[in-house]
Amino acid sequence: MSRDALCRRLGYTFAQPQLLQRALTHRSHSQAHNERLEFLGDSVLNCVIAKHLFDAYPDLPEGELSRLRSNLVNQQTLFILAQQLDLGELLLLGEGERKSAGFRRPSILADAMEALFGAVFLDAGFAAAERVVLGLYVPFIAQADVQTLGKDAKTLLQEYLQGRKLALPKYTVIATQGEAHAQLFQVECEIGQLKLTTRGEGVSRRAAEQAAAETAYSQLNTES
Repeated sequence: MSRDALCRRLGYTFAQPQLLQRALTHRSHSQAHNERLEFLGDSVLNCVIAKHLFDAYPDLPEGELSRLRSNLVNQQTLFILAQQLDLGELLLLGEGERKSAGFRRPSILADAMEALFGAVFLDAGFAAAERVVLGLYVPFIAQADVQTLGKDAKTLLQEYLQGRKLALPKYTVIATQGEAHAQLFQVECEIGQLKLTTRGEGVSRRAAEQAAAETAYSQLNTES
């Protein structure tokens, strides 16, 4: 995928292409890396999502809004969005990170997404960054149930199974990749009574379990 294709998917063209270049550059590649943009983009993202939730759900109290935001503004969600954009194909990585498949690592992809938001903000201001963020997030939010969005996937799956008097799922780590300080876990979620098995991956065992549980819960709700 080309950078032009990425811009089309974002719905935004950079007036300063060097900002896009920097947003896609990992610290292992050069000193002109994306960490400062990531710092900025994190704040922009939190502000945009907070404002959207505030406007979209006028009756929700502060605690519920905070839970919704934390469920949306996290590494796993950013990782999913980066995968949808095929962002890993465009990352500039050092030789070591390339060899260890850094272009698939959730932490690197999530950081690059935040850096992109920071780059758009610097390139054209808050309104432009808001459009890009919401262009990615609104479809994601629309697929979610606001009543359950504040709950994690394992809790939702557990409640679903308990409500039908079914045994709880079994989670098993089936693979790990990468070095000890930056591992990627793959976990299997098995619901024996329903003969359903799903898989998920994340930067921790818990995150991988959540991803596997989310897939299982989605499948069960689609079937029901």
